[in-house]
Parts: sequence; C-alpha cells; structure tokens
Amino acid sequence: MLLAIDIGNSHTVIGLFKDDILIGQWRFKSDRDRTDDELAILCHGLFSIIGVKNSEISGIIIASVVPGLETSWSSYCRKYLSANLESPPLLVSAENIKKSIHIKTDNPDEVGADRLVNAIAAWQKYRCNLLIIDFGTAITFDCVSAQCEYLGGAILPGIAIALDALSTCTAKLPRIDISVGPKKVIGTNTVQAMKSGILYGYGALVDGMTQKICLEMGCADGELKVITTGGMAHLIAPYAQSIDEVEPLLTLQGLQFLHRQQQKND
Repeated sequence: MLLAIDIGNSHTVIGLFKDDILIGQWRFKSDRDRTDDELAILCHGLFSIIGVKNSEISGIIIASVVPGLETSWSSYCRKYLSANLESPPLLVSAENIKKSIHIKTDNPDEVGADRLVNAIAAWQKYRCNLLIIDFGTAITFDCVSAQCEYLGGAILPGIAIALDALSTCTAKLPRIDISVGPKKVIGTNTVQAMKSGILYGYGALVDGMTQKICLEMGCADGELKVITTGGMAHLIAPYAQSIDEVEPLLTLQGLQFLHRQQQKND
C-alpha cells in the first residue's frame, strides 16, 4: 500500500493507494509547528477510519514546497512507518524525476515539486500540449509540450490571498463566502460586487492567460488542453471558458505514477 503526501503552503493532502486504487484521501491545514508525533496521531486516526494498519503501508512518496514540514513528515515516516517499507520514502525533486519529464527551465531545481508532479500526471493522462492551472495558495500556470517537456509558466497570488487582502487592507470591505457565486457580473451591493470581481475576474484572467500561452506555445485552436486542479479549481471553472477539465486528484495521481516508476527503475 502506498502513502502519497502532498505538502502545500496552506494545506497538506495525503492519499492511500491499494493496488493503484485510491482508497482514502484527506486534506488538512499545513501547520508548521506540528511535530512528527502529532502527525502520527493524526494519520493513524485517519487510517483507522478505513481499517488500514501502519503495517500495511509498504511505500511512501512526498512532494513538498514547505521545507520545515517536509522534515516533520519525513521524521514521522521513519519513526512510525519504516518497519514495513520496501524502500526509503521518495522525496520528489527535479533530479529524481528527470526520466519522467524533460525540464527546460533556466533552473530546474527551483521548480516546485507539486508543479512537476502535476505536469507529469497530466501528460501521462492526456499526452498532448497542456496548460495545468493549480489553484492553491498561489495560482500556478504550468506549460507542457506534446513531447513531455516542462516549459515553465506563471505564478500569481491565489484567491484566498486576494480575499484576505480585500478584507484586511480596506476599511469597509467584509470577508465573504464565494462558494455561492454572484447573480450577475454587475454587482448591485458590496458582497455581490466582490464575488463578481473574484469569480468572474479570475475566470477572465484564466481565459486571457490561456490565450497568450497558447500563442506563445504555437498551438492552433484546440491543440492546447487546459487542466485545473487545487482546492479552488471547482469554484473558478464555471467562470472560465478555456478550462477543459477539473482534476482534483491530479497531484496524488502523479505521485502514485512516480512511485511506480521508481519501483521499476530499482
């Protein structure tokens, strides 16, 4: 059984795979003060809900953009799960996944592990020119060619950051819930105007960036597939005409693929 761990700035997502099937998935806050023992209590409780014992976990793969939490998770894995592992936990980096994708950026080592994992997962599924948009703490646009080349992309502030900035940096704008969208683009009250600005605004941003990226990649109409993932992808998708697919499990699927590849290489 494989434990896949995706450590992000705001949230950590873990998944358990049995015979390549995802049997459990959990999402919680990335608490930088959490110790390896606290992680053990949390994870063991979650595993027990679906009837999984520590002794059944034989493989671990970790993608992290938070070095401090990567240390805590690695320590937890060594301390509580190492007895039955077939190999040491695999920490995703540009170096150890270079056989799965050709990274063509100026400095491959600075590309976030989650971005590379998403790129690999999307290419393995679609095998065409791709734009992968991850709606996390930051929103990342990642471009992959039909030849499985990671070309680079763009990074901008995420939706939660924008909402926090509106409410904390202005005197009268409130915190709002965007799970229910605006009735129209032109808001007739403050809350509706803010919802429109976030949802229609970010949707238009996605469409505009997609158009420019498509031109820069030399793709004709219909030759660039746009995939979205991340915690807020489902909120923006209805407001962006360019989005083709929402893949909430993309990172976990990429981690599962990379671990399987590593086993083959060993």
